[in-house]
Amino acid sequence: MRLYVSGLRKLTTRMASFLTLGILAGLLVMIELAVATTRGGDRADGGGSRAALVLVTFPGAYDAILGFLLGFGGLLGVTYGAAIAGSEWSWGTLKTAVARGESRSRYLLSTFAAIATMLVVGLILAFIIGVAGAAIGATIAGISLSGMSDTAILDKLPEHFVRGWIAITMTAAVGFTVANVAKSQLAGIGVGIALYFGEAFATIFLPDIVKYLPFNLSNAAVGAGGGGFGGPGSVSTALSADTALGLVVVWLVAMLISTIVIAERSEITG
Repeated sequence: MRLYVSGLRKLTTRMASFLTLGILAGLLVMIELAVATTRGGDRADGGGSRAALVLVTFPGAYDAILGFLLGFGGLLGVTYGAAIAGSEWSWGTLKTAVARGESRSRYLLSTFAAIATMLVVGLILAFIIGVAGAAIGATIAGISLSGMSDTAILDKLPEHFVRGWIAITMTAAVGFTVANVAKSQLAGIGVGIALYFGEAFATIFLPDIVKYLPFNLSNAAVGAGGGGFGGPGSVSTALSADTALGLVVVWLVAMLISTIVIAERSEITG
């Protein structure tokens, strides 16, 4: 618990935490306002324009906002996990902790637990900001806000949110593991981004394989609540949400075990 609290305090002051939240929430609000000011491109009879207006039309906006956060958040999650893990090596904090007698495994797991906590807090804040932006956008576009109190949608959001948080935590674990293996932030971020876009490309040629890879699984795990915004591909729909969530947990555990095994065998220098 001591290491976890220490790691959490450290992350609350890290620029990476503020940048990740700022990029996620800022991009969402900008899209919402752009949709509102143009009313989906001023073509109310077009399917694309109606889909865009979902972002500022309640109650559908709740799922659309969460879907965007979970889709794009997967990419930011992997870069965030890699950035934090890589800094433990480049800044020498892991070496210092080990030198004073801390267990490598316990230190890294506590660090990742702090990362997972920051991700759930960031998702909550980004969702609140997104809902506020959607409400402002709806007002600008002249769309009624009566759907904001729709209990049928609100009752489903907690489950979708928890599924999405687990999925994003798994993508963060991928970046976390790669950065620990390479002892480098850049390597973790680079591999994570390559995997994100690589899955999207590979969907065309290897759909039966790609559907079991991290980002496609993270999309499938959120089910209807994910909305498919920003994900690598639609092949993930071939798996049920519950099956995908189970595989997401398998990936998460596998990544953390790999991190522990590699950390225990690595030579800490610098």
